[in-house]
Amino acid sequence: MNYNPKVSVIIPVYGAEKFIAKTLESVINQTYRNIEILIIDDETRDNSIAICKQFNDARIKIISQKNRGLAGARNTGIRNAQGEYLAFIDADDLWRPQKLERHITHLTSNPHIGVSFSRSQFIDENDNPLGIYQMSKLSDITPLDFWCRSPIGNGSAGVFRRRVFDDIKFQSNLYGTTEDFYFDDNFRESEDVECWLRISIQTQWQIEGIAEDLTLYRIHAKGLSADITKMMESWYKLIEKVRSYAPTEMEEWEKPAIAYRLRYLARRAVTLQAGWTSMNLLYRALTTYWQILLEEPRRTCITGAAAYFLCILPKPIYSQIQKLALSITGANQKTRINQEQNAVTS
Repeated sequence: MNYNPKVSVIIPVYGAEKFIAKTLESVINQTYRNIEILIIDDETRDNSIAICKQFNDARIKIISQKNRGLAGARNTGIRNAQGEYLAFIDADDLWRPQKLERHITHLTSNPHIGVSFSRSQFIDENDNPLGIYQMSKLSDITPLDFWCRSPIGNGSAGVFRRRVFDDIKFQSNLYGTTEDFYFDDNFRESEDVECWLRISIQTQWQIEGIAEDLTLYRIHAKGLSADITKMMESWYKLIEKVRSYAPTEMEEWEKPAIAYRLRYLARRAVTLQAGWTSMNLLYRALTTYWQILLEEPRRTCITGAAAYFLCILPKPIYSQIQKLALSITGANQKTRINQEQNAVTS
């Protein structure tokens, strides 16, 4: 690659001492070298920043602030970024070494694309692959896709042109002085989707994915135990915000947005071994927007079956069935990823 633009990598840090060293190593070891690494200390109370200071790399800059949450930390990173491209990684996730190189090639070769993202592989707290992947839609992405099943998938998957954020920024006096905002600090849940929706609705930039699983997305107990009711309340708050600037479109999107979110939370409840909660959430999804059965019959039926068997089967038997199902699913997903990668390179 002859063109070698700078990439600003933004890492919000709060309570991440268990994972931050490996996360930072995965950024430092990128094959794409022209980067700056902005570590945003969001008033963390553990040893995360002390760990970061042990790394001797001139590309690292640590910025400390009063706690503003994930959205606020990312905004601080954007305000201080020098790069033509911006990439975010959460402090417990990992990148494959070639991630940034792949995305910068993708973006520089396609000037109409403002956001390039990758598939993600799930890993556990000890970096072990779980054998399953976030299988995102890669092209022809619309705002409705973000309501139904966000293609970008997680906050560590995307790489952005700086100009994308310039196009969606707004000013506010949220903390006593007027500042530029990109993510909305008022959201402590769903802040990613809130931002991706504004990009999709309010700009002409296209959002497109790479088939490779270049992001390793960590699943751990703390992440899984988030309050389901709180997550749904945040979703309704997001619906009202989008309605404020896209009222006509929201009339079409509202029911599927609610139904798909309820189904997502039903799947989350299954992971938490809360079978009856999952059944209730899926019932609410179907009564809100029954067409979800026609649009994604396999995923919806699998969610229902998992919830039902969790309710009626002894846990050891359910665990064996779940293990087999995940193994088959993961193998099928990996085959699909390989096929799509081969199709691009052939």
